Amino acid sequence: MGAHKQRFDKSDPRYVRDRDALEHGADTELKSIAAAAETRPEMLYYLAENGDTDVRALVAGNAAAPSQADDVLSQDSAEDVRAALAMKIARLLPELETGAREKLGEKTLDILERLAGDELPRVRAIVSEAVKQSRAVPPKMVRSLAEDVEAQVSAPVLQYSPLLSDQDLCEIISAGAASGQLNAIAQRAALSGDVSHALAASLDTNAVAALLENDSAQIREDTLDALIDQAPAQETWHKPLAMRENLSLRAMKRIAGFVASVLVGDMVERQGLEAAIAEDVLAIAREAIAAESIDEDVDAQWQAEAAALLDRGPLTDAVVRDLVKDNKRGVLIHALAAQTDIGARDVKAILSSKDAKLVTSLVWKADLSMRTAVNVQRAVALINADALVLAREGFDYPITEGDMEWLLASHTSD
Repeated sequence: MGAHKQRFDKSDPRYVRDRDALEHGADTELKSIAAAAETRPEMLYYLAENGDTDVRALVAGNAAAPSQADDVLSQDSAEDVRAALAMKIARLLPELETGAREKLGEKTLDILERLAGDELPRVRAIVSEAVKQSRAVPPKMVRSLAEDVEAQVSAPVLQYSPLLSDQDLCEIISAGAASGQLNAIAQRAALSGDVSHALAASLDTNAVAALLENDSAQIREDTLDALIDQAPAQETWHKPLAMRENLSLRAMKRIAGFVASVLVGDMVERQGLEAAIAEDVLAIAREAIAAESIDEDVDAQWQAEAAALLDRGPLTDAVVRDLVKDNKRGVLIHALAAQTDIGARDVKAILSSKDAKLVTSLVWKADLSMRTAVNVQRAVALINADALVLAREGFDYPITEGDMEWLLASHTSD
């Protein structure tokens, strides 16, 4: 980093000016000299030892500074100086990736390692961010950063560093890594089955959710089974579980028994199941909904929430879409009941009927669009894709109003 010697004429006007400034110059002149790429290395070294904090920070950020100056500055008492030096070395690291070690010198790596062990997290975090994807830095330094108790320091290398082996990662996890560290590991690309298993065993809620969302992570069947055992009580796991690719039929059936109905529909669609197999999975979800015991107080709360919703205006397609997305099935039932003057018990029975025409008629009665009718069929009534009633010409109801009135009358109480 500027350590090579240069031949120059000491009578050169710039040299004379800078030399005089070092002896008698104002702060602004010293800062200008400290920041200039043309400044002589020995002058930068002098300023590294004798300048004030602002000047030393400028020398630390100057790529022309000799390694001897950097060595001094890496032990500077001022945090800003060490941080500036760390950022400068970070900018130079790409040269290491091209194999130009001789240009930077081993001294630079020694300085980087010293900064990686700095007492202040800010400095260590700069180093970690700089080396997170590098293969040219010492592996022991990366391991040390990965074990740092400060998440801002450990997270970058834990998520990205190619120098951390599966064994390293498993050891860090088993040593009791904090949630932020586990979350970073869970987001690594192409995570191995062994590391995924170790993460799953931690049962850290956020880390497991991140693991399940990581499509490139390998998750063994026994690991997934263990997570499914715990998942009913962990709602944040439901969506990433249901949306994982290549789920086994056994896993899908287990998941269908506890996740929201909209997720079951999405899961079936994502897996591209044959009609008969899809129906088996959807049936499990319908049975789970039917068997659900609803407390009277909870039902009253749903009814009150639906009433408050309708007090703000009529039930719209957008409102229904949000209720479906948020899995507010109970509120939707009471809202549809109030909008259509059909009893909530009958609305619930219609949505559980597996009758696509009947469900479509209910949505029509609520003065909602056919697009919403398709959404309710699929995500709430859990009707298989092959049995859905679809829009005519993309928008219109395909059943006559008379037929829909008759269907509803024949399936509702007086």
